[in-house]
Amino acid sequence: MFTHVKPTVRHISPENLGERYLMKVVYVVLEPQYQSALSAAIKSINASNPHIAIEISGYLIEELRDTNNYEAFKKDVSEANVFVASLIFIEELAEKVVAAVTPHRDNLDVAVVFPSMPQVMRLNKMGSFSMAQLGQSKSAIGEFMKKRRQKQGGSFEDAMLKLLRTLPKVLKYLPSDKAQDARNFMLSFQYWLGGSPENLENFMLMLADRYMFGDKDIKGAPKSMDYEEPVTYPDTGIWHPLAPTMYEDIKEYLNWYSSRQDLPASHQREKAPCVGLVLQRTHLVTGDEAHYVSMVQELEYLGARVIPVFAGGLDFSKPVEQYFYEPVTQAPVVDAVVSLTGFALVGGPARQDHPKAIEALQKLNRPYMVALPLVFQTTEEWEDSDLGLHPIQVALQMAIPELDGAIEPIVVSGRDGMTGRAITLQDRVAAISQRALKWANLRCLSRTEKKLAITVFSFPPDKGNVGTAAYLNVFGSIYRAMEDMKAGGYTLEGMPDSAEALMLEVINDAQAQYNSPELNIAYRMSVAEYEQLTPYSERLEENWGPPPGNLNTDGQNLLVYGKTYGNLFIGVQPTFGYEGDPMRLLFSRSASPHHGFAAYYTFLEKIWKADAVLHFGTHGSLEFMPGKQMGMSGQCYPDNLIGSIPNLYYYAANNPSEATIAKRRGYAETISYLTPPAENAGLYKGLKELSELIGSYQGLKEGGRAVSIVNAIIEKARQVNLDRDVTLPEIEDASEISKEERDTLVGKIYIKLMEIESRLLPCGLHVIGKPPTAEEAVATLVNIAGLDREEEGFKSLQRIIAESLERDIDEIYNKSDLGVLDDVQLLYEINEATREAVGAIVNEQLDDEGRVSLKSMLNLLNFGKSKDPWVEALHRLGYNNVDEDALKPLFEYLQFCLKQVVADNELSSLLKALDGEYVLPGPGGDPIRNPDVLPTGKNIHALDPQSIPTTAAVQSAKTVVDRLLERQRQDNGGQYPETIASVLWGTDNIKTYGESLAQMLWFVGVKPVPDALGRVNKLEIVPLEELGRPRIDVVINCSGVFRDLFVNQMALLDRAVKMAAEADEPLEMNFVRKHALKQAEEMGLSLREAATRIFSNASGSYAANVNLAVENSSWEEESELQEMYLKRKSFAFNSDNPGVMDQSRDLFEASLKTADVTFQNLDSSEISLTDVSHYFDSDPTKVVSQLRDDGKKPTSFVADTTTANAQVRTLSETVRLDSRTKLLNPKWYEGMLANGYEGVRELSNRLVNTMGWSATADAVDNWVYEDTNTTFIQDEEMCKRLMDLNPNSFRRMVTTLLEVNGRGYWETSDENVERLQELYEEVENRIEGVE
Repeated sequence: MFTHVKPTVRHISPENLGERYLMKVVYVVLEPQYQSALSAAIKSINASNPHIAIEISGYLIEELRDTNNYEAFKKDVSEANVFVASLIFIEELAEKVVAAVTPHRDNLDVAVVFPSMPQVMRLNKMGSFSMAQLGQSKSAIGEFMKKRRQKQGGSFEDAMLKLLRTLPKVLKYLPSDKAQDARNFMLSFQYWLGGSPENLENFMLMLADRYMFGDKDIKGAPKSMDYEEPVTYPDTGIWHPLAPTMYEDIKEYLNWYSSRQDLPASHQREKAPCVGLVLQRTHLVTGDEAHYVSMVQELEYLGARVIPVFAGGLDFSKPVEQYFYEPVTQAPVVDAVVSLTGFALVGGPARQDHPKAIEALQKLNRPYMVALPLVFQTTEEWEDSDLGLHPIQVALQMAIPELDGAIEPIVVSGRDGMTGRAITLQDRVAAISQRALKWANLRCLSRTEKKLAITVFSFPPDKGNVGTAAYLNVFGSIYRAMEDMKAGGYTLEGMPDSAEALMLEVINDAQAQYNSPELNIAYRMSVAEYEQLTPYSERLEENWGPPPGNLNTDGQNLLVYGKTYGNLFIGVQPTFGYEGDPMRLLFSRSASPHHGFAAYYTFLEKIWKADAVLHFGTHGSLEFMPGKQMGMSGQCYPDNLIGSIPNLYYYAANNPSEATIAKRRGYAETISYLTPPAENAGLYKGLKELSELIGSYQGLKEGGRAVSIVNAIIEKARQVNLDRDVTLPEIEDASEISKEERDTLVGKIYIKLMEIESRLLPCGLHVIGKPPTAEEAVATLVNIAGLDREEEGFKSLQRIIAESLERDIDEIYNKSDLGVLDDVQLLYEINEATREAVGAIVNEQLDDEGRVSLKSMLNLLNFGKSKDPWVEALHRLGYNNVDEDALKPLFEYLQFCLKQVVADNELSSLLKALDGEYVLPGPGGDPIRNPDVLPTGKNIHALDPQSIPTTAAVQSAKTVVDRLLERQRQDNGGQYPETIASVLWGTDNIKTYGESLAQMLWFVGVKPVPDALGRVNKLEIVPLEELGRPRIDVVINCSGVFRDLFVNQMALLDRAVKMAAEADEPLEMNFVRKHALKQAEEMGLSLREAATRIFSNASGSYAANVNLAVENSSWEEESELQEMYLKRKSFAFNSDNPGVMDQSRDLFEASLKTADVTFQNLDSSEISLTDVSHYFDSDPTKVVSQLRDDGKKPTSFVADTTTANAQVRTLSETVRLDSRTKLLNPKWYEGMLANGYEGVRELSNRLVNTMGWSATADAVDNWVYEDTNTTFIQDEEMCKRLMDLNPNSFRRMVTTLLEVNGRGYWETSDENVERLQELYEEVENRIEGVE
């Protein structure tokens, strides 16, 4: 993978064997810390034992990926007497170990396997003791292991430890060989856990005595060998490098600590912060503890008291509970905890018990950092790698501890390739220590003296965009936070009267252009001061020249924008700086931060001396600066910029993937906020009139007026541009078609209207800490009630209502999609009934303002009435047969969800974090699919990357793929597409548990298979007979965030494509093989190399930059945008060598030019195609048509899985739906404009993103721009409103309309263009202050 160390460094053979017997030993382990102790043990035996000498070969499990290493391993095993393995928990490598050892197991004298995957455990063999039946047998130990395995967490290893202490003593007195062999296995485990060179030496001698000489008649063999019983160490305890012993009592340790003469007096003071360290006992007993020693020294040098505790098993919550509390008062004695194990608190690498860990950490209530020792790489390999941390280590030691609420995954130690020992990385140890102390200080400082910095974002750089964040009313929210902080005792001075006044003070003169010096300047930093305080500033000169440069500067000084309020500073984060430069946008790797950006963070840390920084909203650019993907070094910009300041980050709960990047690259502790509750889009203007006409038709379709109403419906549908979505008949009069055809036509138009009307959209922007209104609460619960939840045992409310009519809801969905009028009407009625029933429980619980708050909520579920309100509501609507027993648990669940929606922890979690307390972890994602996301105010985590795709995700994926292929065949004369070019997003795969990942596997006809621990690491190819269609080739572009979070899944996809390419099948049934063979021939590659289909950015870079170019109008020709895409997105991933992303543009282009279809997924209602710029940034539609030999534009599809009835639409259908429900919908834009300044910005962003779809895919109809112009420009009153609220963002709307017209995307009248030009001058004068 990255390991270039050859296993031969662990090979030791005796120098002079003489008359002694040679015992050959092979071992394979997960972690390297045993290497040096084992080597010492073997050398000692070889130097002094009179009877035997040992030849030993050792392997780290990761090295077996390499073919040469694996062949050497097989050869060593075939010649060995003894085989030892430990902690083999990586499925595909476990399989390799089993395959190598099984053929030789009978010839081995002894095989000892310590806790590993079940198939590896079955290799155990000691005389008569065997685990070959593990999982099948009824033997006591087998049963014991099986029972323990099923329980979660570290309890398995703990129980093993208990057994170890008692069993050997008991078994000693049993006569049978079997018992003696079982005892020897347990003794082996004790020697191994004891880990010291002496213990390991005696372990080897015991094995030789019992199993090499014991049962064989070897001539001249010693009768018995001398060896000692294992030396055991405490299971948990307190260790200190200077202490005379390991303590098992906190009081004794503290007595010794306070008697130390070597500490300065500052440590004796009451106020000295205390840091608890959590250590692995194996490092202590094997003597591999240099990094632990330096951590203790560094913390003490910085003035902290240190309590380093350890555990022998994998349950580290025990020492936390035993030693981090004062024995008498039971108050915590530590101010912060740093685990140096890299593991989850309970359970290590195999199975974790997160609830147990969270309970222990919540009780302790202190910040919990988990630092990482390098396990699978040497120091040099990590330093040289763009990727940074090894992907398996990211999964085991970053993703999993995050589920416990861990923060700050910083590398603590390197590894020496020759000896396997840990190496202290002094700059990292210093960084961890300083950051841990800063967190501890938040506990020790009083609120009146704490200094805080709030950072807001401004993107794209324009005065109208200060305070940008997804779905958040930023200044409104900051104002709420300031009120709470002031009330809580923070020193805030000169507080403005309102959120709007606050905004005006921060951006000072709201009409000034951003890059003029009229933003409020908080500090001017001279170049000398900047260079002195910013040691890494020299490295920025390569990209930006000498300081001050030309960004955030007045030509002499670097400028920090913002405003101070007592001990609170509110500052504006500078932008990337290259968004307006077409040349820089073309670089395949992103530029470093500019001097102004660096100066901003230098100011926060060194001049303002912030005790914590709060990044306000989703999201800034600090965590997307160049550096390693994961596991930052001191050369990575995010690490340099954040320095030692604790970083709190308000993050949208529905964006766990980018939140995870902020945590891992920006060391942030995230606090989730709600996205605004989604409501139905409703109908307006012509769409509403059309709906009324359909209502009349249904009442009168049997009468004489039916034909004229259908004529009016067809005419109206044309006026509102629905003729692009529904094929209207080419007829003079509706009497020319039959009644059935009229019904179907009306049904098809009706279902389109329902699609628009029921589309969910977030209304307005969220204000932190504000409870939802009744309408918002109902909307959220209706959406939660609309999904079947098999794992919870609930049916959806729609399904229960349909069943009361003896209908199946899926059938109703299918028929209404086809336009069956009666079913369209029935579906409408069922949806209305759902709203009524849910409304019934919400409306019982409102406060005086019409909002639901915890105070106004009722605890009684039947609300004191004879009949439940939801049953009453359904009976009132005529659904008298509903199954009340099915409704009860569903509504209890909805009431629980309602409680979660209003339980507001967003502000309280912030104040807790600022007081140096533990913030509860919780999943990020879509609150409708996964209500565990609620209540917000949690420290967001993603998911265990090895858990996706889930079985349910695979099921949903098949539905979408089958619908897409069917639709493409219908439009394409029955032909299957040969290649589909697609995009994978990080957040999307977290929310849906891997649906889009599973779609890609299903296109190529491969299915994922979970391993014995339920992790998805294996694949099976689906036979063509079962697949029933050709294998479709794919070109997959992964977002930079997906690449960072899901390297293991990228490997899975790459293996799937290669399996398909290597399948010996007819080419007309396997397009992957067809294309790969052709590319291999044309490009002179092997078949495996040619079957490369997984691409992304270069490590540490994100996005194609097409979005930056569009947002900043920094492009002339579409070909420039295509060039950016091809340059930045053409780095290939290869599962045979996953440590690198290689620029492979030729292969990328060769694969793209075969694409007939481009495809993306929409996974939740609140983020659609025009809401963010990511979607068009990564869309390859026009790129493909430029590359194809026939120049044909591929069909573009978008899968929409936001509702229970998944849809596959074309890209332009989706853009139309989006425009109708958002930008052009009064309900949406009025909801936005209620937020004033920030609302206008949201409108202008949607319009720019719509233009992005014209630029990358020609997916926007002319009428969309025409209607935008009519709604916002021709309406005088609206025009004035926008200009008054936010002139800068309004100017952006005007220039965007002029730009789409100038680029030929919108044809309109000359009057319209002239009006826009006049408006541009008018707004320009307003901004420049010309009356």
